[in-house]
Amino acid sequence: MIYADYNGSAPICADVKEYLVNRLENGPFANPNSIHQLGQKTLMGMENARAMSAKLLGCLPKNIIFNSGSTEGISHVFYSVLNDAEEGQILISSGIEHSAVVKVCQHWAEKRKLELKIIPTLENGVIDLNTLQGWINEYGKRIAAVTCMAANNETGAVQPFQEISKAAQKDSIPFICDTTQIIGKEVFSFKECGADFAFLSGHKIGALTGSGLIMAKDVTRLKPFIIGGGQEKDLRGGTQNYLGNETIAVGLSYFEKMSQKLQNLREARDNFEKRIKDKFPEVVIISESAPRLASTSYISFPGIHGQAVQIELESQGIFVTTSSACSDNEPSTSKVLKAMGVTDDVGRGVVRISLGLCSPIEWYETIGNAMIAAYEKLSKIKSY
Repeated sequence: MIYADYNGSAPICADVKEYLVNRLENGPFANPNSIHQLGQKTLMGMENARAMSAKLLGCLPKNIIFNSGSTEGISHVFYSVLNDAEEGQILISSGIEHSAVVKVCQHWAEKRKLELKIIPTLENGVIDLNTLQGWINEYGKRIAAVTCMAANNETGAVQPFQEISKAAQKDSIPFICDTTQIIGKEVFSFKECGADFAFLSGHKIGALTGSGLIMAKDVTRLKPFIIGGGQEKDLRGGTQNYLGNETIAVGLSYFEKMSQKLQNLREARDNFEKRIKDKFPEVVIISESAPRLASTSYISFPGIHGQAVQIELESQGIFVTTSSACSDNEPSTSKVLKAMGVTDDVGRGVVRISLGLCSPIEWYETIGNAMIAAYEKLSKIKSY
């Protein structure tokens, strides 16, 4: 079996598996908020995980709030930043955001009567930074917040998030950066990122599903989101998922240990894409000219449905995704591709291959063989 959907969710990584086996065997298991010895030992383990995660993410332990993942974190941060926004203020987002950001922007724009402005996206999948900078210069302090992801989950295109941070800082505009896809796939530092808020989901880095965190430059800007027993600086009530939180630190450590393989993965990805294009010149590599995550290929054979390719590959034990919404068995072009101006003929044919640092490089050859066979088969059916 070849699992090639790391952008969707990474398998639990080897170091996390080993850690969990030992952790479950030896304990301790207790409420980390209890004052007895076992509770305090459990708390110490979780706080060690916070400190290690902070070091690996380029921030301080005080900047981290543990939670269940990026979707919760996004809702928490937008609630904190926009709940007191005034009618007529401007909220700036992009057309390539994850639905967790899209829907929360729509919610707060409607609730607080904000003007929602969407940054145009260039054909390569990168946002139009010049337009955004122009808006910041024009509207200044009327802007309630700017949000833009660091790397896109479909295309893998890396956005100019550091430049956005610098532009927003000039007028003290809150910059909310969805870093869910970049962490664990590229070297990342919250301090160097410059954003006011960023996010991590454990399942994207090989840690346990249902774990995650917010990185906040100033935690006091967050409002209590889940009312409970005062956990996480009284911002997120409820007994913490201490085992999940511990695995975040292990997963981040695993990435740091494996990060020297990033260049090898990028070269193997590029060779794989070249092989497909040499065989089928009409194939389109989405965001080929943009800076991309080393692990991501988004490929389309115009006129051939991506779902059909996905089915062909899955029959050989290769698991990929199309990242397209489907209704009544009619694949449609995703909102991300529409924002890029991709036509339906191309948009309906996309297949996303995303691997991890622990994936054998040789997998690209096997996937390439399977895709070539699938395209040849489906091309004959199409022409017939």
